Amino acid sequence: MHPDHPADGARRRFLAHGIGAGLGLGCGLMLPRTAAASTSPASVTLRVASYKGQTSYFFDDAGVADTPYKVDYAEFAGGNLIVEAIAGGSIDYGGMSEIPPIFAVDANTPLRIIGVLRGDVNNQVALVPKGSPITDPAQLKGKRVGYVRSTTSHYFLLRLLHDHGLDWRDIEPIALSPQDGLVAFQTGRLDAWVVYGLAVQVVQAQGARVLRTALGYLSGNYLVAAHARAIADPGRRAAIADYLLRERAGLEWINDNPQAWARKISRLTGAAEALFLEQFRQRSEPGRLIAVSDAAIRSQQQVADTFFEHGVLGRRLDVAPLWNRSFDAVLA
Repeated sequence: MHPDHPADGARRRFLAHGIGAGLGLGCGLMLPRTAAASTSPASVTLRVASYKGQTSYFFDDAGVADTPYKVDYAEFAGGNLIVEAIAGGSIDYGGMSEIPPIFAVDANTPLRIIGVLRGDVNNQVALVPKGSPITDPAQLKGKRVGYVRSTTSHYFLLRLLHDHGLDWRDIEPIALSPQDGLVAFQTGRLDAWVVYGLAVQVVQAQGARVLRTALGYLSGNYLVAAHARAIADPGRRAAIADYLLRERAGLEWINDNPQAWARKISRLTGAAEALFLEQFRQRSEPGRLIAVSDAAIRSQQQVADTFFEHGVLGRRLDVAPLWNRSFDAVLA
């Protein structure tokens, strides 16, 4: 177990801070009165999906760690797994990009999108190895290109190819997890790699070059979702409303404290602090948690339409039923 976060090596640990303190905490977070009055906070356990270095790791630093309800954290490697966990009912709340929920629409998923985290897209890139002669995406024709299936990486690659006169059949696409992609890229088995996250800084430090960032291709919308049953339950709904504000406070702390953030996330991951500072400097915009908007729904619909047009989806899908605007007042 890492002392800086409630998720341990077994991926689970309960937090039970401030149960007797009520819903109005010293940090100034207040729940809507109707929700707060409907249940005892001590009776609620909110099951939250997390991943290494997520905002929740910095709740202590932001002064918002003491929840008047229990939080059961589970760590996941990616948004597609979080979608599966919410859809399966083992998780109440989690975050992901616009893409993974699209693939759950056909399954009549109980997942509902309740907020939008505006974030960086410059850390989602198309990379080429050190010494590569490729200087233009049009030169990817016939090349081995790694990507992460059903993610922002997949969508970015589709659009990048299209914008440079290519389609999926013009390249040798190789679907890999980020971990497997890193090994393949480092050992010369890929001519290009479309990926996101810390791996970008790792291979840049080894001489890799950014061919294109996703700026202009990705919306910058990352989604916060909850299980429909958790939204309908008064106690867990109140906890979700409170937790959203803690997420917002955590993001604001990160925006205001890049050096401390980089130092702590370096300690958590074992990667060099300088890599995170560079990631922070290069980001396209600061993290912000905002309410659902018509524009955000249209943006995800555009992603779904693009996947359909390129044959990734078998039929055109309507994403509107995934969205729930009942927390808009909390995030306004």
